[in-house]
Amino acid sequence: MKLFRHGPAGAERPGIVDRQGGLRDLSGLIRDVRGQALDRQTMSQLRDVDLEQLPLLPDDVRLGACVAGVGNFIGVGLNYADHALEAGLPLPKEPVLFNKATSCVCGPYDNVIMPRGGSKLDWEVELAVIIGESCLYVDEDQAMDYVAGFCLCNDVSERVFQMDRGGLWSKGKGCPTFGPLGPWLVTPDEVPDPHNLELWLNVNGERMQSGNTSSMVFKVPALVSYISQFMRLEAGDVIATGTPPGVGMGKKPPRYLKPGDVMELGVAGLGTQRQLVVESN
Repeated sequence: MKLFRHGPAGAERPGIVDRQGGLRDLSGLIRDVRGQALDRQTMSQLRDVDLEQLPLLPDDVRLGACVAGVGNFIGVGLNYADHALEAGLPLPKEPVLFNKATSCVCGPYDNVIMPRGGSKLDWEVELAVIIGESCLYVDEDQAMDYVAGFCLCNDVSERVFQMDRGGLWSKGKGCPTFGPLGPWLVTPDEVPDPHNLELWLNVNGERMQSGNTSSMVFKVPALVSYISQFMRLEAGDVIATGTPPGVGMGKKPPRYLKPGDVMELGVAGLGTQRQLVVESN
């Protein structure tokens, strides 16, 4: 299944993609794509729904983030060996974790805002994992039981805040609009191998990132298990699993975004995103 959320920002409703690619409204069956609606029982019930009987939405409806009520938005740093190399940092022996503020979550086609004081705005195409049920101390061989699905994420980063001003990475990762998610939450049955997905990102039509999730140092089950050793993961939590090489910081010379630039990105089977960079008010 491909689930999504549609409507004005802050008032989105749940939706589902039918077999012909049509967008259908799900609000008569679930309140939102969040929390308990992501558990195995509810997901199983949704698979039995006759989608042709659901209201059809216009193709130009606004799409919000594909999951609501995100409690933990966890990033994994340096999870592609070639990205660690371009960053000039050693390959981690354990996953490098950081938090993205949940207030950064936005829709896949919303504008990305350059924050005040920022001048090194960067892009990062990523595969994200969406948790479906609460888990703590989960074993790696059971970790996928707690995954509701996958989505495309742009881990937008302000490198001045992240790298030049000391402290934790989180300062450069959680500004408003720094977490576009979607367009779809794609259930695991439609993603046979999350570790063999092509990723790409363009800026103003120029290819910047090309990669494959097969290059991840720590795979999805290992990440879910590892993170659950330090915190309780809840339904709706998001794990951004890292980015391949080609970020602006790694270019020679470095290349960063400016107002008016357009990012387009995608992960095979998970859809595409497009964001216009705009100045902060």
